[in-house]
Amino acid sequence: MTPKFRPTTAAALAVLLLAGCQSGGGGQAAEPGLAPPQGNYAQVNGLNMYYETQGRGQQPLVLLHGSLSTITTSFGKLMPELARTRQVIAVEQQGYGHTADRDEPLSIERMADDTVALLDHLGLAEADFFGYSMGSSVALQIAVRHPDRVRKLVLAAVSYNNSGLHPGTLDGIDQLKPEDLAGSVFEAEYLAKAPDPAHWPVFLEKTKDLDLSMPELTADQVRAIKAPVQLIAADSDIVTPEHTVEMFRLLGGGVMGDVMPMPASQLLVVPGSSHIGLVDRTEHLLPAIPTFLDAPMPGS
Repeated sequence: MTPKFRPTTAAALAVLLLAGCQSGGGGQAAEPGLAPPQGNYAQVNGLNMYYETQGRGQQPLVLLHGSLSTITTSFGKLMPELARTRQVIAVEQQGYGHTADRDEPLSIERMADDTVALLDHLGLAEADFFGYSMGSSVALQIAVRHPDRVRKLVLAAVSYNNSGLHPGTLDGIDQLKPEDLAGSVFEAEYLAKAPDPAHWPVFLEKTKDLDLSMPELTADQVRAIKAPVQLIAADSDIVTPEHTVEMFRLLGGGVMGDVMPMPASQLLVVPGSSHIGLVDRTEHLLPAIPTFLDAPMPGS
């Protein structure tokens, strides 16, 4: 089902702004021989965090969803396929999906710390991380704040500061009202899964505040990331292609691979895709992501 929105500027921008919701919907059907996802809760940092696990193999991969979204809307098509060769742990952050809100603002930094606390709860020293849209900002913060917990990073539709967004992307977000999203997949997911569906207007206000206060990193902070990173961008994303290439260079990419060692980080540009449609493009993502994650670590 394609999301339907009232024709207001605020609603249209909300769809674009780090929304991270696949246009095709879809659930997490189990692959043949693969058990369906198992939902669980963990008490972390005063939060009853919901997460799902699925898959085979020992190497954990943590999935981090987009803004206004859930595990299903961000990763419904990808999770079962990724789980065929690794243990997937998909998280729903504070106030998202099945996870109840708490009496404090939404924060990318706090989401990063909550995710690492979940790793502690699960007894995992490190993991791979796949963040999409808002989730890519969370994964980036984990790499900066908790570098020893990160093996590899997949960052889809990521910017490390607001200059990487197309001009005007953030304009009008503060005007968004609950009625602007009436009938949308965002509202439907929240009403179906949130512990308190009546909290939707409060959650939306907190999401607007989050979108307008995203943390910004310096070039030196990005350059200091040691984990191999796979950057994924739609060719018509809300992040400019120039910014994605700039970030790739900061991570050691952009060299002549025929005469120099290949960089540990990678860049994938998905053709004919938009920000919202990016996670639907499984024909491009599924060959690339497992190949990157399965490649030997540098120096091994």
